[in-house]
Amino acid sequence: MYPDRVLSGMRPTGAMHLGHFHGVLKNWLKIQHEHECLFMVADWHALTTHYDDPQVIESNVWDMVIDWLAAGVDPNQATLFIQSRVPEHAELNLLLSMMTPLGWLERVPTYKEQQEKLTDKDLSTYGFLGYPLLQAADILIYRANRVPVGEDQVPHIEFTREVARRFNHLYGREPGFEEKAMLAVKKLGNKMAKRYLELRTRYNEQGDNEALEAARELLGESQNLTVADRERVFGYLEGTGKMILVEPQALLTESSRLLGLDGQKMSKSYNNTIALRDNEETVTKKIRTMPTDPARVRRTDPGDPARCPVFTFHKIYSTDKTCEWVTQGCQSAGIGCLECKQPVIDAILAELKPMQEKSQEYLDDPTLVRNIIADGGEKARKLAADTLRDVREAMGLSYT
Repeated sequence: MYPDRVLSGMRPTGAMHLGHFHGVLKNWLKIQHEHECLFMVADWHALTTHYDDPQVIESNVWDMVIDWLAAGVDPNQATLFIQSRVPEHAELNLLLSMMTPLGWLERVPTYKEQQEKLTDKDLSTYGFLGYPLLQAADILIYRANRVPVGEDQVPHIEFTREVARRFNHLYGREPGFEEKAMLAVKKLGNKMAKRYLELRTRYNEQGDNEALEAARELLGESQNLTVADRERVFGYLEGTGKMILVEPQALLTESSRLLGLDGQKMSKSYNNTIALRDNEETVTKKIRTMPTDPARVRRTDPGDPARCPVFTFHKIYSTDKTCEWVTQGCQSAGIGCLECKQPVIDAILAELKPMQEKSQEYLDDPTLVRNIIADGGEKARKLAADTLRDVREAMGLSYT
């Protein structure tokens, strides 16, 4: 019914580090060539936890976008924009809040988790309670059917699906919907219409999800329906009304295998990161001072790579041959820790060099970044306006 469309975003935390690159950006570089992609700077979401310190948000926004571009995110392949520059997000969030049960928000797993983790913040705010709904609005405003997330974020996608389903159920029932839906089904042609109705019956009477998927594929092949008729037959298929909002699917992504310098998750709050713009001297110093296997007190002590944070970097950056050399040399005390670290230093510097050269172009001419974001915001607003027009009409707010 709608094209495959991906929506993904990040809170503006400033300059990116290697954890961001291996955990998110490398995946973006891949999917920007496979789907229609929108990549969003989630600045309103930054305010849900940093409402008392907004001064850093603007500089963080531009630093982050520069690193996206330097890493290879292509504005000719994907749409890059800032959330707050597309006010339709806020309007859809408001309209969805009218029909979203309070209990749905309170049961989102990260709601309590974040309150427990960020004990230095007063998160008993309306904005923080409602951030999952704003996140849902971010996705639904673009009718994005794919959202790249790690396993811990899947509950947010399921929440978004529930919101879309409830909206379609409440507001997708136009006058004479079933009659209009059946007229649309007839336009499929006798053979396809018969097959569609058989599959619809199997799904509605038996809950057969395979029949539902088969019917969706069938409709995807049809070239005879208008946009309005497609909405009707898709809605009729699932026993609802018009499918005004699209239920997204989680596009599961692997979590970053690259840990921080101390073996924990790479995070600025742990001060264990390598930033994409760290210079050669800084990278070298950070790697050389990394902790290693505590058993290697002296150069002649054998060690175990499995207990050494440096070896997690070798797994990402080194060849099998180098990893074998490290393993054998560490276990036999044949090499010292500084020798072990040098191939990692060389590989990281080689990876960062082209990114840093490209980022310098944007740092030297900030208007390049501003123009990319302005163009992306314009494209995003057009898509968002189309959805919001249908939402207003469904809720009786079009006043035409």
